[in-house]
Amino acid sequence: MKITSVECLILDGDYPFVRVFTDEGITGIGECFRRQPTVVKTLIEDLLTPALLGKDPTETEPRFKDMQKAGSGLEMGGAVWSAIAGLDIALWDIKGKALNQPIWKLLGGKVRDKVRMYASSMNRNMTPLEEANRAAHFVEMGYSGYKLHSAIPGAIDDPRDETIATVTEVRRAVGDDIDILVDVNGSFSVHHGIEIGKGLEALGVFHYEEPRPHYDLEGLAQVADALTIPIAAGEMIYTLYEYRDLILNGRVDIIQPDIVKAPGFTEFQKIAALCTAFGKPITVHNTQPILSTVAHLHVCAAYSIIPYSQEYNIEEISIRDRWPVLKEPLQVKEGFLDVPNGPGLGVELDEAILKKLSVS
Repeated sequence: MKITSVECLILDGDYPFVRVFTDEGITGIGECFRRQPTVVKTLIEDLLTPALLGKDPTETEPRFKDMQKAGSGLEMGGAVWSAIAGLDIALWDIKGKALNQPIWKLLGGKVRDKVRMYASSMNRNMTPLEEANRAAHFVEMGYSGYKLHSAIPGAIDDPRDETIATVTEVRRAVGDDIDILVDVNGSFSVHHGIEIGKGLEALGVFHYEEPRPHYDLEGLAQVADALTIPIAAGEMIYTLYEYRDLILNGRVDIIQPDIVKAPGFTEFQKIAALCTAFGKPITVHNTQPILSTVAHLHVCAAYSIIPYSQEYNIEEISIRDRWPVLKEPLQVKEGFLDVPNGPGLGVELDEAILKKLSVS
């Protein structure tokens, strides 16, 4: 089997999807991280596609290295890894379809048939009471966990921050049996991050995410060492080597790779092995509830090192909510998503919706 062509479509002006075509009629699909989609599209078309054409898509490790070399991934990072991620997901989709096996089986087998999700609120404009009412609504829908993004992005110790007030209202609204997760996107100094963390400990928060920016490993370690609440981080890094440094030098408790950044199944399986060796549980970062979520379902099914509820974006997403791009949209039932069992990713895209929304 050989790769004959690659296509990158930007859906609704924001979401980069890829399709990899082969000479045997098997097509692989994948999704890239959504920021700077035109940059990702250019990287795919100008650098990565020439490195793939005419080669066997089922040899995923060599193809990963081909793309890494072509894109100078270890030197350039960032958008290059996001572009590689979508293509790597598509190559694994092809491999699964060619072998008539779901990706979770190619990763070693399934440890769970369905994955518990937590409701992830991305809205930063609500009052503490409004956030609490929203959390209670999603608990009524069957979710057993709720994440809020409470701090002021890009600021440090901003006096407008209402993290403690918001979590206090949410805890009052949902009771003691619901997991509350708090993401502050690196918005605190070390001393204030510790102060807030102690307040979150008293409120029974499940995890405290990125109290310091991802690049301040020393600061993350200081916060982690001072608190008993689990510190989570990892959404802003990409390679196995960065996760190694996060574990050794950041000393965080929960690791958060995102498969559309990490990049792809090829790197994710190595990150999972690293976390297993160090005894660090994974909770995936996942804000894109289409193919990214499907890919995460496969890794969550395959690895016991991913034990907790996983992230599900509850904000309106056009290609999920207005124009569903999956032929059979994902359905969260009582807080769970079923793991696909079809070949490859186990899902199909709606061609009519692709045509309607795509910029190729």
